[in-house]
Amino acid sequence: MLFTEDFLHYVWKFRLFDRIGLQTVDGQDVEIFSAGMHNKDSGPDFHNARIRIGDTMWAGNVEVHLSSSDWKRHGHTHDSAYDNVVLHVVFRDDAPVVLPNGRRLPTLEMQNRIAPELHNRYHNLIFGNRQFIPCENSIARVDGLTMGNWLSRILVERLEKRSVAVTTALAKNRGDWEETFYQFLAANFGFKTNALPFELLARSLPQITLAKYKNNPLQIEALVFGQAGFLNDEPVDDYPRKLKTEYEFLRKKHNLQPVDKHLWKFMRMRPQNFPTIRLAQFAALIVRSNHLLSRILEIKEISGLRALFTSIEINPYWENHYRFDTESKSSVKHLGQSSVDILLLNTLALFLFSYGKQHQLQYYISRSLKLLESLPGEQNAIMADFSNLGVKIKTAFESQALLELKNSYCNHKKCLDCGVGNKILKLA
Repeated sequence: MLFTEDFLHYVWKFRLFDRIGLQTVDGQDVEIFSAGMHNKDSGPDFHNARIRIGDTMWAGNVEVHLSSSDWKRHGHTHDSAYDNVVLHVVFRDDAPVVLPNGRRLPTLEMQNRIAPELHNRYHNLIFGNRQFIPCENSIARVDGLTMGNWLSRILVERLEKRSVAVTTALAKNRGDWEETFYQFLAANFGFKTNALPFELLARSLPQITLAKYKNNPLQIEALVFGQAGFLNDEPVDDYPRKLKTEYEFLRKKHNLQPVDKHLWKFMRMRPQNFPTIRLAQFAALIVRSNHLLSRILEIKEISGLRALFTSIEINPYWENHYRFDTESKSSVKHLGQSSVDILLLNTLALFLFSYGKQHQLQYYISRSLKLLESLPGEQNAIMADFSNLGVKIKTAFESQALLELKNSYCNHKKCLDCGVGNKILKLA
């Protein structure tokens, strides 16, 4: 029988073994009132268990091993952290464990108490040959309530992990939420492909500098395109020439150092997504949006949040240009709804959650989750594979949770720590 010690932890934790006539290996009756709290740090595996052994009620710790000889092999013999172990749970008892005081440690052997069906389901999960996730042959059988509860839990896990980056940046920005939000929003305006140069741009051009020119769109555009490195050459068209003139003055005034233009990527991109168009949209957003995070914290409806981005009007020059000095067919270049939804998902939902967590305000955490429930589910290869397995994905709440499930649980075969995996193991 092939399994890991984690499986034995799982069996003990949920009491998934034959408990009729429980006895220690030396014949003492055993009754379990509490299996204890599972400890995943150093020390005994389960804390504060309540167990009657013979005529004595014990309150203490439980240690779990595949073989009783692992007690010595793992160095517990002279480790005081294990002095309060009241029961040794093993799959196979191959050597008695004697404590320093000369007392034999009560041992419960599980070898003949685990149902073969449970082990077979475990073996198929952990060691089965799967292409996508360990439970791909069984996940469709998991009821909606179990799936929904588990996805809700791990979505919060995902947001908590991602909020660490917000907290770190906030510390670097001396607690300035608006500046931190501006930097994250800029990075997400790059939509992965140009996230890095957009982030570098925002860090090189703080809001305190931009605020001085809020009433002058041309100067804002000059600062954005100049710091992005697009005004280093000698332009031909009148609009970029004006930008260059403004930027050269502002660059000297504020001692600015532009981002390397070569960092921006154009290849294999639709013209609508060219960084020049995104920069024009970003500049327009800066012009019309003062204290953007504060406004977002006040707007309750998703329609209002979307309107912040869909109503952006960029400089008319870009109606028939995708690059400077290269004319193209005239077209409207607003942010599309799918692009706006990505910004809402990756920036606004994250900051609502992080702000709520930082200030211990459940209201904003709930708004973050509600926003994700209002956004459509993402479309990517991972979501396509889940859909093919029968998993229904309607909202970003579900798609984000499934990404966490795949990356943090399925990829590492942490089925025993997963609510879905637990349910599958218990399915008859």
